[in-house]
Amino acid sequence: MQATTNASINIALVGNPNSGKSSLFNALTGLNQKVSNFPGVTVDKKTGTSSISAALQANIIDLPGTYSLYPKSADEFVTYDVLVNPKGNDRPDMILIIADASNLKRNLLFCSQIIDLKIPVIIALTMMDIARKKGVEIDLTGLERELGVPVVSINPRKNKGIPELRKNIDLLAREHFPVPPRDFVDSHAMAPEVVNQIKQHVQVRSDYAALHIAVNSDELHFLNGGQKLAIKNALQEHRFNKTKVQAEEIMQRYARIKHIMKAAVVEADPLQKQLQTEKLDNLLLHRFWGYVILLGVLFLLFQSIFWLASYPMDGIEAAFGALSGWLTNVLPDNRISDLLINGIVAGISGIAVFVPQIMILFGLITLLEDTGYMARISFLTDRLMRQVGLNGKSVMPLISGVACAVPAIMAARSIENRKERLITILVTPLMSCSARLPIYTVMIALVVPNRSVLGFLSLQGLVMMGLYLLGFFMALVLSAVMKWFISIKEKSYFIMELPVYRAPRWKNVGTTMVEKARIFITDAGKVIMVISVILWFLASYGPASKMDPVHAKYEQLMAANPAAHDELDKAYQSEKLANSYAGILGHAIEPAIRPLGFDWKIGIALITSFAAREVFVGTMATLYSVGESPEDNDATLREKMSAAVRADGSPVYTVATGFSLMLFYAFAMQCMSTLAIVKRETKSWKIPAIQLVYMTALAYICSFIAYHIF
Repeated sequence: MQATTNASINIALVGNPNSGKSSLFNALTGLNQKVSNFPGVTVDKKTGTSSISAALQANIIDLPGTYSLYPKSADEFVTYDVLVNPKGNDRPDMILIIADASNLKRNLLFCSQIIDLKIPVIIALTMMDIARKKGVEIDLTGLERELGVPVVSINPRKNKGIPELRKNIDLLAREHFPVPPRDFVDSHAMAPEVVNQIKQHVQVRSDYAALHIAVNSDELHFLNGGQKLAIKNALQEHRFNKTKVQAEEIMQRYARIKHIMKAAVVEADPLQKQLQTEKLDNLLLHRFWGYVILLGVLFLLFQSIFWLASYPMDGIEAAFGALSGWLTNVLPDNRISDLLINGIVAGISGIAVFVPQIMILFGLITLLEDTGYMARISFLTDRLMRQVGLNGKSVMPLISGVACAVPAIMAARSIENRKERLITILVTPLMSCSARLPIYTVMIALVVPNRSVLGFLSLQGLVMMGLYLLGFFMALVLSAVMKWFISIKEKSYFIMELPVYRAPRWKNVGTTMVEKARIFITDAGKVIMVISVILWFLASYGPASKMDPVHAKYEQLMAANPAAHDELDKAYQSEKLANSYAGILGHAIEPAIRPLGFDWKIGIALITSFAAREVFVGTMATLYSVGESPEDNDATLREKMSAAVRADGSPVYTVATGFSLMLFYAFAMQCMSTLAIVKRETKSWKIPAIQLVYMTALAYICSFIAYHIF
């Protein structure tokens, strides 16, 4: 692999979970990164570009974390496939192994396996500060000599060691560091006949890669039918025992790792020091106080969403109200102006007003992840999860569901037990995602008084927290029910490494907030804008047989009574909306939703929300803009909804209707993207169909009960 002028190479980042891999990826690529899926699987593929030197560019592939080259989950198998596949599109020219210096012995197992694949390797040691606090001193030169590959100490969070790492990548690309000629362990001797025959049929770089193809030939998609048949015959002929070979390999590796640790590492007495992390865990993972602190953290999170976001949200609402009023005054009264004001501006306002809350929610979640507390939440809840048919790993998808159900369901791949994974997928959409946040915000502002409880707690924030906790507890209840109906019997284990506590990287938090706001505006915004314009058309036009009589009626009334022009105009706009295409659709479904306290306008929003839940707000903004007279265009959406009345003059948005609507959106499966990802993950339409039916029924029943109680 000789680097030339303007050369480009593929570098794979691999390492154990929580070893600092993502931090290094961000340090190397900066903003030059993108997320897609690996071909054929719904596993995140993070790639980015990095300028290593003036003459060398690198395509960096951040592979899912794994503890060894024997995969146990879908994520780990993707990493395995990329590293073993000799002809894959993502085949790396170089591998950058991120190893946790504070847990070096365990990390060296994976490092030694990668070295034996005979792909150029650099080991980047992270957590050196933690190792020193544990009393561990590592001789980098000695470690490099023993392993036969370059070893660099880095701290990607503080950008330390990155220039030296780039220099080593450049030198390795120019072949100043050759691939180690000697195997870490003698893979060929473990099954010589099998290794030789596989190398005849598959072009692999090393004996160790051939050994892995022997172990996992049935699962490797890059092997064709003829190769699989030849390998199967070879395994049968030589009575290949993969369990015995794996055990022998691991024992040999740890024997050599023990020798390396003696030669290059000085370890202190493990009882000599207790790290600050362990002291914090004594409190934060306490059987009683740990749960109290967890509830306190969640309480502060939801209080902050309301408290911090209220000021920018009020400002954005007022600004768009003023903009609509100004446009009404300066633009001519025609259809184009109406589309601009009541379609486009109303739709944009429905997007922009919730950006502060989206940013704050994701910022706080990133803060919990960055400090290491998010993993503790999984640990704390494992006992509870097991009682309802899940395990601690199910908590991460459930927590991720607070942001978005789509990546949360994909995160369930890390759950090895098939039954627990399926139940997790089925109940994750019950968690209140960020798309529900705009709906909760509007309804809470309408029906929950803005006052304090005990003098310092926001009642609105408490209701918001209650909605999120309600989704979580409903997920637990249904999980307990589902475990009796899903008849998959598999043993379940919960193994998770707890990362050390770290000070948050405020730059990373800020970048995440900006990025999530951008995604919300561009991705959700596109859907909201398109539906807003379609709705404007449906709400502005209708069948001539219905619209013409309305127009003629109010022309006569206004001519006969000019003094009542404003009142008649409001009545005209309202009746015209009721007879539009949107009004006809809304009235058609109104009998089914009237028992829930919903009117036909809410019915239209329920239908459009199947594209995305957050469309509800854009729908209401458009309907209430189209249905109002021009003089009311400077009013905010909350003011318009607050003033909305039924045919009998009673307000639409009472406490009963508000809580009924919030509960409906808390439980209903109104997200086509979620249904699509469930289908991809389960490879069946049966599971998403079950989700759609049970969540819609649950939403309807709970909404019905709430409306009649209040």
